[in-house]
Amino acid sequence: MNLSGITMSEKRDPRANWLDEDPFEKMNNNSKTHTRARDDGNWRKPHIRVVTGSAGQPFFRAFNSPPENQRIPVHKGSIWHFSKTEVEHLTRATVAFTIALAFMSTGGIFGALSAPSSFLIGGVIYFIAISPAFVLHELAHKFAARNYGCWAEFRADSGGLRFGIILAAAFGIVFMAPGAVMVAGNTTKSQFGKIALAGPVTNVVLWLLGLMIILLGLAQYSIVGIIIEPWMWGNAILGAFNMIPWGPLDGKKIKTWSDTMFYFWAIVCGSMVWFTRTELNGLIG
Repeated sequence: MNLSGITMSEKRDPRANWLDEDPFEKMNNNSKTHTRARDDGNWRKPHIRVVTGSAGQPFFRAFNSPPENQRIPVHKGSIWHFSKTEVEHLTRATVAFTIALAFMSTGGIFGALSAPSSFLIGGVIYFIAISPAFVLHELAHKFAARNYGCWAEFRADSGGLRFGIILAAAFGIVFMAPGAVMVAGNTTKSQFGKIALAGPVTNVVLWLLGLMIILLGLAQYSIVGIIIEPWMWGNAILGAFNMIPWGPLDGKKIKTWSDTMFYFWAIVCGSMVWFTRTELNGLIG
């Protein structure tokens, strides 16, 4: 695939070692940057763009994302780098998600007020069981994008967090858009799809880990038995939901890249939901 006359390859982009303070916050910074970048044998001026697919839509909808032709400073850093801002956003989203799950465990705010201990215990259990499904899903996108030389950091969606907590408090239902990984950089269609696929595949791996724990008989231990069911459900639902080929969800990006990969992983994720619903209770005993 050619982008501005530049041939993109599947090999790791050396710019993955650059980093990583939020380029969207640096748009108006006049600090100097590298004058040239070489990632495939061709020299070019370095700039980062919001990752787009063939339809021209951002990989993830960036909050106040810059115009596509807006040049962004590039900085050096590690592929494992987490900025202070990203850590704050991850913490905020995880805490809000846990509060919503705690409300779900008591059927809403009235249940929480009548049984505050159940609210606290439910929050702890769901934090251990379900938070990894959300956090590791998002970090998989981040590290996949970084592997291709893109800037990538998680950003919480304050409106989505507020809505999710209010809905859970009012009705005991969790439906939340905690945020997303913001990605900027040049990618091929294949790389674009693989960045999206990394999230659902992570949920599949976590679900299989839970299944292994059950098959090894470890779910017979009380604490494991309490955690394993929401662990399985959380990963099954999150993986399957994100495979829906619509809007900003991963499924649409994966399908844009490859119908074969989309249908294969959609069936895998759908099968997790089916198995969890029909077989899980029998396995746990």
